[in-house]
Amino acid sequence: MNRRKFFDQSIKATGAVAAVGLTACAAEDKPKEIVAEAGPFDHLKSMVDDMKPISNEERKQRIEKAQRLMVENKIDALYLESGSSMVYFTGINWGRSERMMAAIIPAKGELAYVCPAFEEERLKERILFGNDLRVWQEHESPYKLVGSILKDNGISTGKIGVEENVRFFLFDGLRKELPQIQFVNAFPVAAGCRMIKSPTELALMKRANEITIEAYRAAIAVMKDGMSQYEFSGNISAAFKKLGVSGGASVMFGEWAAYPHGSQTAQSMKEGDIVLMDGGCNLHDYASDITRTTIYGKPTQRQTDIWNKVKESQTAAMAAVKPGATCGSIDDVGRKVIEDAGFGPGYKNFFHRLGHGIGMDGHEWPYLVKGNDLPLQPGMCFSDEPGIYIYGEIGVRLEDCFYVTEDGGQLFTPQSISIEEPFGV
Repeated sequence: MNRRKFFDQSIKATGAVAAVGLTACAAEDKPKEIVAEAGPFDHLKSMVDDMKPISNEERKQRIEKAQRLMVENKIDALYLESGSSMVYFTGINWGRSERMMAAIIPAKGELAYVCPAFEEERLKERILFGNDLRVWQEHESPYKLVGSILKDNGISTGKIGVEENVRFFLFDGLRKELPQIQFVNAFPVAAGCRMIKSPTELALMKRANEITIEAYRAAIAVMKDGMSQYEFSGNISAAFKKLGVSGGASVMFGEWAAYPHGSQTAQSMKEGDIVLMDGGCNLHDYASDITRTTIYGKPTQRQTDIWNKVKESQTAAMAAVKPGATCGSIDDVGRKVIEDAGFGPGYKNFFHRLGHGIGMDGHEWPYLVKGNDLPLQPGMCFSDEPGIYIYGEIGVRLEDCFYVTEDGGQLFTPQSISIEEPFGV
């Protein structure tokens, strides 16, 4: 795509859209981004004003569903520490520390909280519903409070669901304090709720993805010779800010696009470079994740052919999406296109799974990966992101997120048109 066309595309309006926050797939040790002045993005307007967060009523419905799933799976209570699932069920966003702050949802009973005594008033400011709050002084045991909550709900033995991301010291303290309790994976309950998105969740995710496209469009319009990958990613962050959200992306040029999550190597944009950007933003706790691969200048036939093959893979995978199809089968379909083109077998040049679940976390269950026999259900959301990577030469990845419908799959944003036209209509 030539630079004039990039600029012309950048000032197309896309309608109101919205977002807030950031989950970007960036290299861990990259230098601080160089954020451009707002001038190049003055035409961008906030796209978040009409979007509302999840209501208390919907959160209560989630708890009711979790309780039904607990009964079905013979789990007596769900233990949550601060993190995405706590936000999902309670609306409370609380930073993790060495001190326990937890929520307990019994299968039959009322939501309860445990927190340090000195945090009681701060937590009360954030509690949206539920009156059972138990506090512990610094020399006391929060694990005993969890035990008292279980006992008050008639749970002296049985199974307590714990998510896989609960930190070990908390799990260890619970099992020592409650040896009569069996701790089990909370996946059937937590994932059973979170994997299936409501219409409100889908609307938030659609808007977050639409905003991401606009940030990319604006950043591409100001590409220039000699620009570093950090200046480019800084421009994306600046565009997100003008759009009313916090967001960002990992950026790679030329041969360094073969590193799926980026390289620390200093990169300088030049004519003919592949340009790959992967990132997103977060709107009222819901993430976007989009990858675009385009060209600075005019592409070679080799670049075009590889790009087209990746799009063919992405399109084939989307066509295979339908309720009842397994997660693994979607990976199989997308991977076969790339293998048949001579870039296989397996992970040889397509290094990773086809896609991941997305929602409150940028990567969450379930995963579109070989061998995953979980059937697709309406309301599940995923990325569809095949790639071809050849170290020392090229990397191409295309990523769009979609949700499963009763009839198939629906993209949140249109696919790229071509290597020179990274934005669909």
